[in-house]
Amino acid sequence: MTTQPEKTSSRPKADSRDFERAWMEQSISLAITSVNRGGGPFGALVAKDGEVVATGNNQVTSTLDPVAHAEVSALRNACKVLNTFSLEGCVLITSCEPCPMCLAAALWSRVDRIVYSADRHDAAAGGFDDRKFYDLFEKKPGSDWPLEIEHLDLPNRTEPFDTWLAKADRIAY
Repeated sequence: MTTQPEKTSSRPKADSRDFERAWMEQSISLAITSVNRGGGPFGALVAKDGEVVATGNNQVTSTLDPVAHAEVSALRNACKVLNTFSLEGCVLITSCEPCPMCLAAALWSRVDRIVYSADRHDAAAGGFDDRKFYDLFEKKPGSDWPLEIEHLDLPNRTEPFDTWLAKADRIAY
């Protein structure tokens, strides 16, 4: 299933809690549709100013992309629709608690809030146990990680940053 940036007019009535409840229902529906179309059981959307900006679903197995989580897909699509890398003023509504990668993506995108329904324990019971990643990030990298992490200190290690800082027309983020 391909996920194209889409702007949908899904505007619930009443206060923000009613908006979020309706959007959560939509995220859960996206997750169920994702499963039925060969994706994973996760759905997400990005909303701004009372409107759904973009949606996303998990496409890890369908696209063979390990970072094609629903939240990442929704964030990418929202950035395309809004023509910006900053999603300040937006809320990320996701059917399940974001894994550490998706949480980091949300932080980098600068969404104002995240609202989720199922939690990491629900995901584990459904066969998606991200708890090991949460536990892993509490440890110092390399101490007890399942992969080796090595720092190779070269004399020109800061040259890309120096080049960036010298660039007069850089876009700060």
